[in-house]
Amino acid sequence: MNNRKPTSPIVAGTRSERPLTILGPTASGKSALALAVAAAVEGVELVSIDSMQVYRGMDLGTATPTPEDRAAVRHHLLDLVEPTEPFAVGEFQQRAFAAISDIRGRGGIPVLVGGTGLYLRAVVDELEIPDQYPAIREELEADDDTDALHERLRSLDPLAASRMEPNNRRRVVRALEVTMGSGRPFSSYGPGMEAYPPTSFVQVALRWPRDELYRRIALRYEQQMADGFLAEAAALRAIGPSRTARQALGYRELLRHLEGECSLDEAIADAVRRTCRFARRQQRWFRRDPRIRWIDAPADTAEVLAIWDDVRSIAAE
Repeated sequence: MNNRKPTSPIVAGTRSERPLTILGPTASGKSALALAVAAAVEGVELVSIDSMQVYRGMDLGTATPTPEDRAAVRHHLLDLVEPTEPFAVGEFQQRAFAAISDIRGRGGIPVLVGGTGLYLRAVVDELEIPDQYPAIREELEADDDTDALHERLRSLDPLAASRMEPNNRRRVVRALEVTMGSGRPFSSYGPGMEAYPPTSFVQVALRWPRDELYRRIALRYEQQMADGFLAEAAALRAIGPSRTARQALGYRELLRHLEGECSLDEAIADAVRRTCRFARRQQRWFRRDPRIRWIDAPADTAEVLAIWDDVRSIAAE
Protein backbone atom coordinates (compact mmCIF):
# COMPACT_ATOMS: atom_id res chain seq x y z
CA MET A 1 0.00 0.00 0.00
CA ASN A 2 1.08 3.58 -0.64
CA ASN A 3 1.20 5.16 2.83
CA ARG A 4 1.79 8.71 1.63
CA LYS A 5 -0.36 11.15 3.56
CA PRO A 6 -2.79 12.88 1.17
CA THR A 7 -1.92 16.48 0.37
CA SER A 8 -4.17 18.94 2.17
CA PRO A 9 -6.62 20.68 -0.18
CA ILE A 10 -5.82 23.92 1.62
CA VAL A 11 -2.21 23.98 0.46
CA ALA A 12 -2.43 22.04 -2.79
CA GLY A 13 -2.38 24.63 -5.53
CA THR A 14 -2.46 23.21 -9.03
CA ARG A 15 -5.13 21.15 -10.69
CA SER A 16 -2.69 18.28 -11.00
CA GLU A 17 -2.15 18.37 -7.24
CA ARG A 18 -5.91 18.39 -6.66
CA PRO A 19 -7.24 15.85 -9.17
CA LEU A 20 -10.88 16.21 -10.11
CA THR A 21 -13.26 13.27 -9.68
CA ILE A 22 -16.58 13.21 -11.54
CA LEU A 23 -19.07 10.92 -9.84
CA GLY A 24 -22.70 9.98 -9.90
CA PRO A 25 -25.09 7.10 -10.45
CA THR A 26 -25.14 5.04 -13.61
CA ALA A 27 -26.51 6.82 -16.71
CA SER A 28 -26.05 10.25 -15.10
CA GLY A 29 -23.77 11.58 -17.83
CA LYS A 30 -20.42 11.34 -16.02
CA SER A 31 -18.44 10.33 -19.10
CA ALA A 32 -19.89 13.10 -21.27
CA LEU A 33 -19.06 15.68 -18.60
CA ALA A 34 -15.53 14.32 -18.22
CA LEU A 35 -14.98 14.62 -21.98
CA ALA A 36 -16.26 18.21 -21.87
CA VAL A 37 -13.83 19.02 -19.05
CA ALA A 38 -10.99 17.43 -21.04
CA ALA A 39 -11.90 19.60 -24.02
CA ALA A 40 -11.82 22.71 -21.82
CA VAL A 41 -8.58 22.00 -19.93
CA GLU A 42 -5.38 21.20 -21.77
CA GLY A 43 -3.52 18.13 -20.55
CA VAL A 44 -6.46 16.30 -18.96
CA GLU A 45 -6.39 12.51 -19.09
CA LEU A 46 -9.28 10.41 -17.81
CA VAL A 47 -8.96 7.63 -15.24
CA SER A 48 -11.93 5.25 -15.13
CA ILE A 49 -13.22 4.30 -11.68
CA ASP A 50 -15.52 1.51 -12.80
CA SER A 51 -15.29 -2.08 -11.59
CA MET A 52 -16.76 -3.52 -14.81
CA GLN A 53 -15.03 -1.41 -17.45
CA VAL A 54 -11.82 -3.22 -16.49
CA TYR A 55 -13.08 -6.26 -18.45
CA ARG A 56 -12.32 -6.63 -22.14
CA GLY A 57 -15.19 -7.32 -24.49
CA MET A 58 -17.86 -5.93 -22.18
CA ASP A 59 -18.00 -2.51 -23.79
CA LEU A 60 -21.66 -2.00 -24.68
CA GLY A 61 -23.16 -3.21 -21.42
CA THR A 62 -20.74 -1.23 -19.25
CA ALA A 63 -20.95 1.93 -21.39
CA THR A 64 -17.18 1.86 -21.86
CA PRO A 65 -15.96 4.97 -23.72
CA THR A 66 -16.07 4.49 -27.47
CA PRO A 67 -12.95 4.21 -29.65
CA GLU A 68 -13.71 7.74 -30.88
CA ASP A 69 -13.79 9.11 -27.32
CA ARG A 70 -10.59 7.28 -26.46
CA ALA A 71 -8.90 8.68 -29.55
CA ALA A 72 -9.91 12.22 -28.56
CA VAL A 73 -8.80 11.97 -24.91
CA ARG A 74 -6.39 9.51 -23.34
CA HIS A 75 -8.19 7.07 -21.01
CA HIS A 76 -6.75 4.80 -18.32
CA LEU A 77 -7.88 1.61 -16.53
CA LEU A 78 -10.11 0.32 -19.31
CA ASP A 79 -9.96 -3.24 -20.70
CA LEU A 80 -7.37 -4.43 -18.19
CA VAL A 81 -8.26 -8.14 -17.93
CA GLU A 82 -10.32 -10.84 -19.59
CA PRO A 83 -13.80 -11.48 -18.14
CA THR A 84 -12.63 -14.94 -17.12
CA GLU A 85 -9.99 -13.51 -14.77
CA PRO A 86 -10.47 -12.41 -11.15
CA PHE A 87 -9.82 -8.75 -10.46
CA ALA A 88 -9.79 -7.30 -6.96
CA VAL A 89 -10.01 -3.79 -5.59
CA GLY A 90 -6.42 -3.97 -4.34
CA GLU A 91 -5.10 -4.54 -7.85
CA PHE A 92 -7.27 -1.73 -9.15
CA GLN A 93 -5.94 0.59 -6.47
CA GLN A 94 -2.32 -0.06 -7.41
CA ARG A 95 -3.05 0.42 -11.11
CA ALA A 96 -4.87 3.66 -10.36
CA PHE A 97 -1.94 4.98 -8.31
CA ALA A 98 0.39 4.08 -11.18
CA ALA A 99 -1.85 5.77 -13.77
CA ILE A 100 -2.13 8.99 -11.75
CA SER A 101 1.63 9.03 -11.19
CA ASP A 102 2.25 8.43 -14.90
CA ILE A 103 -0.09 11.26 -15.92
CA ARG A 104 1.52 13.69 -13.50
CA GLY A 105 5.01 12.57 -14.54
CA ARG A 106 4.25 13.57 -18.12
CA GLY A 107 2.87 16.94 -17.05
CA GLY A 108 -0.75 15.91 -17.49
CA ILE A 109 -3.78 16.43 -15.28
CA PRO A 110 -5.67 13.37 -14.00
CA VAL A 111 -9.46 13.47 -13.90
CA LEU A 112 -11.14 10.45 -12.32
CA VAL A 113 -14.57 9.46 -13.58
CA GLY A 114 -16.88 6.65 -12.51
CA GLY A 115 -19.43 5.29 -10.12
CA THR A 116 -17.86 2.39 -8.22
CA GLY A 117 -17.80 3.75 -4.69
CA LEU A 118 -15.40 1.28 -3.09
CA TYR A 119 -12.88 1.62 -5.92
CA LEU A 120 -13.08 5.38 -5.60
CA ARG A 121 -12.51 5.34 -1.84
CA ALA A 122 -9.58 2.95 -2.28
CA VAL A 123 -7.88 5.58 -4.43
CA VAL A 124 -9.02 8.84 -2.85
CA ASP A 125 -8.38 7.69 0.73
CA GLU A 126 -5.52 5.27 -0.01
CA LEU A 127 -7.27 2.51 1.91
CA GLU A 128 -5.29 -0.43 3.21
CA ILE A 129 -6.70 -3.35 1.21
CA PRO A 130 -6.59 -6.79 2.89
CA ASP A 131 -5.39 -9.85 0.98
CA GLN A 132 -7.77 -12.44 -0.43
CA TYR A 133 -8.15 -15.98 0.89
CA PRO A 134 -10.00 -17.99 -1.79
CA ALA A 135 -10.17 -21.30 0.11
CA ILE A 136 -11.73 -19.66 3.15
CA ARG A 137 -14.10 -17.68 0.99
CA GLU A 138 -15.25 -20.83 -0.78
CA GLU A 139 -15.98 -22.44 2.58
CA LEU A 140 -17.97 -19.41 3.72
CA GLU A 141 -19.91 -19.14 0.47
CA ALA A 142 -21.09 -22.74 0.95
CA ASP A 143 -23.05 -21.59 4.01
CA ASP A 144 -26.36 -20.10 2.83
CA ASP A 145 -27.29 -18.72 6.26
CA THR A 146 -26.11 -15.10 6.09
CA ASP A 147 -27.48 -14.29 9.55
CA ALA A 148 -25.43 -17.12 11.03
CA LEU A 149 -22.35 -15.85 9.24
CA HIS A 150 -22.95 -12.39 10.68
CA GLU A 151 -23.22 -13.88 14.17
CA ARG A 152 -19.94 -15.68 13.54
CA LEU A 153 -18.37 -12.38 12.54
CA ARG A 154 -19.80 -10.73 15.65
CA SER A 155 -17.99 -13.28 17.83
CA LEU A 156 -14.67 -12.76 16.02
CA ASP A 157 -14.80 -9.03 15.24
CA PRO A 158 -17.70 -7.21 16.96
CA LEU A 159 -16.66 -3.83 15.57
CA ALA A 160 -16.71 -5.03 11.96
CA ALA A 161 -20.06 -6.70 12.53
CA SER A 162 -21.50 -3.46 13.89
CA ARG A 163 -20.45 -1.60 10.74
CA MET A 164 -22.59 -3.64 8.35
CA GLU A 165 -26.13 -4.84 7.94
CA PRO A 166 -26.56 -8.51 8.94
CA ASN A 167 -28.12 -9.27 5.53
CA ASN A 168 -25.32 -7.67 3.50
CA ARG A 169 -23.89 -11.03 2.52
CA ARG A 170 -21.05 -9.73 0.37
CA ARG A 171 -19.61 -7.57 3.15
CA VAL A 172 -20.17 -10.17 5.87
CA VAL A 173 -18.40 -12.90 3.89
CA ARG A 174 -15.52 -10.59 3.01
CA ALA A 175 -15.03 -9.52 6.64
CA LEU A 176 -15.03 -13.12 7.81
CA GLU A 177 -12.68 -14.17 5.01
CA VAL A 178 -10.12 -11.54 6.01
CA THR A 179 -10.49 -12.08 9.76
CA MET A 180 -10.07 -15.84 9.47
CA GLY A 181 -7.42 -15.77 6.76
CA SER A 182 -5.15 -13.07 8.14
CA GLY A 183 -5.63 -13.78 11.83
CA ARG A 184 -6.29 -10.08 12.17
CA PRO A 185 -9.70 -8.42 12.72
CA PHE A 186 -11.18 -6.98 9.56
CA SER A 187 -11.90 -3.75 11.46
CA SER A 188 -8.17 -3.28 12.14
CA TYR A 189 -7.59 -2.40 8.48
CA GLY A 190 -9.04 1.04 9.02
CA PRO A 191 -11.97 3.02 10.36
CA GLY A 192 -14.26 1.71 7.64
CA MET A 193 -16.33 3.58 5.11
CA GLU A 194 -17.77 5.90 7.74
CA ALA A 195 -14.56 7.97 8.04
CA TYR A 196 -13.98 10.81 5.57
CA PRO A 197 -10.48 12.24 6.13
CA PRO A 198 -9.02 15.27 4.36
CA THR A 199 -8.12 14.55 0.75
CA SER A 200 -6.49 16.39 -2.12
CA PHE A 201 -9.14 15.12 -4.54
CA VAL A 202 -11.91 17.51 -5.60
CA GLN A 203 -15.10 15.48 -5.89
CA VAL A 204 -18.14 16.51 -7.92
CA ALA A 205 -21.29 14.39 -8.33
CA LEU A 206 -24.16 14.70 -10.79
CA ARG A 207 -27.71 14.87 -9.47
CA TRP A 208 -30.87 14.06 -11.47
CA PRO A 209 -34.53 13.92 -10.41
CA ARG A 210 -35.23 10.25 -9.72
CA ASP A 211 -37.85 9.80 -12.46
CA GLU A 212 -35.59 11.39 -15.05
CA LEU A 213 -32.65 9.21 -14.04
CA TYR A 214 -34.81 6.10 -14.36
CA ARG A 215 -35.95 7.24 -17.79
CA ARG A 216 -32.33 7.69 -18.84
CA ILE A 217 -31.49 4.18 -17.62
CA ALA A 218 -34.33 2.66 -19.67
CA LEU A 219 -33.39 4.64 -22.77
CA ARG A 220 -29.78 3.58 -22.46
CA TYR A 221 -30.79 -0.08 -22.41
CA GLU A 222 -32.84 0.51 -25.57
CA GLN A 223 -29.80 1.98 -27.29
CA GLN A 224 -27.48 -0.76 -26.01
CA MET A 225 -29.79 -3.45 -27.37
CA ALA A 226 -29.94 -1.67 -30.72
CA ASP A 227 -26.15 -1.53 -30.74
CA GLY A 228 -25.74 -5.29 -30.19
CA PHE A 229 -25.74 -5.87 -26.43
CA LEU A 230 -27.36 -9.29 -26.78
CA ALA A 231 -24.61 -10.49 -29.11
CA GLU A 232 -22.00 -9.15 -26.68
CA ALA A 233 -23.65 -11.10 -23.85
CA ALA A 234 -23.68 -14.25 -25.99
CA ALA A 235 -19.96 -13.84 -26.67
CA LEU A 236 -19.36 -13.46 -22.93
CA ARG A 237 -21.34 -16.62 -22.22
CA ALA A 238 -19.26 -18.54 -24.74
CA ILE A 239 -15.99 -17.87 -22.89
CA GLY A 240 -17.29 -18.72 -19.41
CA PRO A 241 -17.07 -15.42 -17.48
CA SER A 242 -15.97 -15.14 -13.88
CA ARG A 243 -18.66 -14.88 -11.24
CA THR A 244 -18.06 -11.13 -10.92
CA ALA A 245 -18.28 -10.46 -14.65
CA ARG A 246 -21.39 -12.61 -14.93
CA GLN A 247 -23.17 -10.51 -12.30
CA ALA A 248 -22.64 -7.21 -14.16
CA LEU A 249 -25.74 -5.10 -14.71
CA GLY A 250 -27.61 -6.23 -17.80
CA TYR A 251 -25.33 -9.17 -18.50
CA ARG A 252 -26.80 -11.30 -15.74
CA GLU A 253 -30.30 -10.78 -17.09
CA LEU A 254 -29.36 -11.36 -20.74
CA LEU A 255 -27.42 -14.49 -19.79
CA ARG A 256 -30.54 -15.81 -18.07
CA HIS A 257 -32.45 -15.21 -21.30
CA LEU A 258 -29.76 -16.93 -23.39
CA GLU A 259 -29.92 -19.89 -21.03
CA GLY A 260 -33.69 -20.18 -21.53
CA GLU A 261 -34.76 -18.94 -18.11
CA CYS A 262 -36.80 -15.94 -19.28
CA SER A 263 -37.93 -14.06 -22.38
CA LEU A 264 -35.90 -11.19 -23.80
CA ASP A 265 -38.53 -8.65 -22.74
CA GLU A 266 -38.47 -10.04 -19.20
CA ALA A 267 -34.68 -9.89 -19.14
CA ILE A 268 -34.58 -6.26 -20.20
CA ALA A 269 -37.31 -5.28 -17.72
CA ASP A 270 -35.41 -7.04 -14.94
CA ALA A 271 -32.19 -5.31 -15.97
CA VAL A 272 -33.84 -1.90 -15.88
CA ARG A 273 -35.29 -2.56 -12.42
CA ARG A 274 -32.00 -3.85 -11.02
CA THR A 275 -30.09 -0.93 -12.51
CA CYS A 276 -32.51 1.58 -10.98
CA ARG A 277 -32.02 -0.08 -7.58
CA PHE A 278 -28.27 0.03 -8.10
CA ALA A 279 -28.46 3.74 -8.97
CA ARG A 280 -30.26 4.40 -5.68
CA ARG A 281 -27.52 2.58 -3.78
CA GLN A 282 -24.85 4.60 -5.59
CA GLN A 283 -26.57 7.84 -4.63
CA ARG A 284 -26.83 6.79 -0.99
CA TRP A 285 -23.14 5.84 -0.97
CA PHE A 286 -21.98 9.16 -2.40
CA ARG A 287 -24.35 11.25 -0.27
CA ARG A 288 -22.73 9.93 2.88
CA ASP A 289 -19.44 11.58 1.86
CA PRO A 290 -19.47 15.23 2.99
CA ARG A 291 -16.49 16.01 0.75
CA ILE A 292 -18.53 15.57 -2.45
CA ARG A 293 -20.03 18.64 -4.12
CA TRP A 294 -23.36 17.93 -5.84
CA ILE A 295 -24.46 19.75 -8.96
CA ASP A 296 -27.66 19.49 -10.95
CA ALA A 297 -27.47 17.67 -14.27
CA PRO A 298 -27.14 18.30 -17.10
CA ALA A 299 -24.02 19.95 -15.78
CA ASP A 300 -22.43 23.15 -16.90
CA THR A 301 -18.72 22.62 -17.52
CA ALA A 302 -17.89 26.11 -16.26
CA GLU A 303 -19.55 25.29 -12.92
CA VAL A 304 -17.40 22.18 -12.57
CA LEU A 305 -14.23 24.11 -13.36
CA ALA A 306 -15.17 26.79 -10.83
CA ILE A 307 -15.58 24.16 -8.11
CA TRP A 308 -12.25 22.60 -9.11
CA ASP A 309 -10.50 25.94 -8.67
CA ASP A 310 -12.31 27.03 -5.51
CA VAL A 311 -9.74 25.91 -2.93
CA ARG A 312 -11.33 27.71 0.03
CA SER A 313 -14.80 26.25 -0.40
CA ILE A 314 -13.42 22.77 -1.00
CA ALA A 315 -11.29 22.96 2.15
CA ALA A 316 -14.31 24.06 4.16
CA GLU A 317 -16.42 21.03 3.25
